[in-house]
Amino acid sequence: MAVDVPKGHLAVYVGENEKKRFVVPVSFLSQPLFQELLTQAEEEYGYDHPMGGLTIPCTQHDKVLSR
Repeated sequence: MAVDVPKGHLAVYVGENEKKRFVVPVSFLSQPLFQELLTQAEEEYGYDHPMGGLTIPCTQHDKVLSR
């Protein structure tokens, strides 16, 4: 895990062409909206995430953290 990611958090890369990095609490993993985004990521990338972290294909990345 990256040194700049605090305990209880994970790095998430969001976007399709221009990716933006967010550090989110692991509690997001239990949220239905976040789980839906994870399903999209699995369909798009499988388990091979090119950024070395969790990558979510979403063009409106601001909506990820606003819910």
